[in-house]
Amino acid sequence: MTVRSEIVEQFTQVALEQDKRLAPLNDDLELLESGLDSLCFAVVVARLEALLGIDPFSASEDASFPVTFGEFVNFYEDATE
Repeated sequence: MTVRSEIVEQFTQVALEQDKRLAPLNDDLELLESGLDSLCFAVVVARLEALLGIDPFSASEDASFPVTFGEFVNFYEDATE
């Protein structure tokens, strides 16, 4: 499974579990418009750390939260290289 597909899976799963309506995921989608709230993002990040073995937010001192879904995916893809 690719990093992107794992992220899509976790966004979808968390939205379902939290009874949130997830917007169609594309690279230009602003995360604030995705339908997930801050708790959902915390769950997604925690699960991705467990699944991928990385937390790019704590790995970088100057990490800022990505604005779009594409930036979020790239952030994780870059951290796995």
